[in-house]
Amino acid sequence: IFTISLILGTTITISSNHWIMAWAGLEINTLAILPLISKSHHPRAIEAATKYFLTQAAASTLVLFSSMNNAWYTGQWDITQLTHPTSCLVLTTAISMKLGLVPFHFWFPEVMQGTSLIVGLLLSTAMKFPPITLLYMTSPSLDPTLLTTLAILSVAVGGWMGLNQTQIRKIMAFSSISHLGWMAIVISYNPKLTLLNFYLYTMMTAAVFLTLNSIKALKLPTLLTSWTKSPALNTVLLLTLLSLAGLPPLTGFLPKWFIIQELTKQDMAPAATVISLLSLLSLFFYLRLAYCATITLPPHATNHV
Repeated sequence: IFTISLILGTTITISSNHWIMAWAGLEINTLAILPLISKSHHPRAIEAATKYFLTQAAASTLVLFSSMNNAWYTGQWDITQLTHPTSCLVLTTAISMKLGLVPFHFWFPEVMQGTSLIVGLLLSTAMKFPPITLLYMTSPSLDPTLLTTLAILSVAVGGWMGLNQTQIRKIMAFSSISHLGWMAIVISYNPKLTLLNFYLYTMMTAAVFLTLNSIKALKLPTLLTSWTKSPALNTVLLLTLLSLAGLPPLTGFLPKWFIIQELTKQDMAPAATVISLLSLLSLFFYLRLAYCATITLPPHATNHV
């Protein structure tokens, strides 16, 4: 029943033109995922659900506030008619909170750490889809400078905070933050590219999470011994991780290349350079995950990774 509600909430949000309907869809989504997060009744899971609820409730309130503000000044309830500057600012803040863009990212790794891998997958893909759609629909009226700043910060923090993590779910959370940075930077200029990036990111993340779920790996040390049990799954994991890192022959390279191309067309070569250099940070922890996943001789207990 919760899965049905999730699908319903997402569908309502992405297919609605009216702000109230979009807001209702977001609320249904939030309420449907909460029981899934807190399913294990572990104190950490309950804490994760509470954190998730508080941030999403705050973000939803801001969405509602920005749309009411816009309707008050322009008389328009249509999502694409978001023209009032204050409303645009508040909406950008709200969506950043929903997505977990920096500086509203603190809840996301904690929530991911408190849930199972499958719910983590839902949180980092399915739950990001409605807010991304709202951004897509309002992208012409949003402030590009603000989005670029948020995006560059997200890629930086996502890469930097993920470096010293050993918990795989937290690493995937920071990876998600930096990917969202890549999507946010280009949405004002070429929204379709953001959607393409999101679809590819969803597929790659799904592959990573499902593989991790099959080999029951939650921490890096668990990965070290997994090659001997299932080489095939670990090979898949290696390729998907390198793809998420954006290494050339693989899928993940394509959207990044397109985004850099688009930014260069928009005379934003410095931003493109900065964001590319910052993604090297996240390359490091993808490579570390990939190395741990494909190490054929498990190291002795004395050698800590």
